[in-house]
Amino acid sequence: MITVYGIVNCETVKKARAWLQERGVPHTFHDFKKQGVPTERLDAWLAALGWEALLNRRGTTWRQLDEATRAAVTDAASARALMLAKPSVIRRPVVEWGHAVTAGFDPDDWQGRL
Repeated sequence: MITVYGIVNCETVKKARAWLQERGVPHTFHDFKKQGVPTERLDAWLAALGWEALLNRRGTTWRQLDEATRAAVTDAASARALMLAKPSVIRRPVVEWGHAVTAGFDPDDWQGRL
């Protein structure tokens, strides 16, 4: 089963979910805002992707952080703490494809995974 993690109002998540639905791909959705970030899954994503790939430095949430907070994110532990405190800094969507995990929406990559 494919699990999509993200935020309902995120445009990229909307596009990704629509893409899956258009292709009839069954999946579940986990909303960070309503259900929180599952810590054990976050740890697995960090191990699989690395904190740099999982941290969204281009998003509004990151840009709204003060300089000291942004400067303090220097390793996996500090990135993890920030992601738990502010789930919107996680690059979205995070998708678990069974044994693999991806962050972001790449239709070409996704098509190859189906």
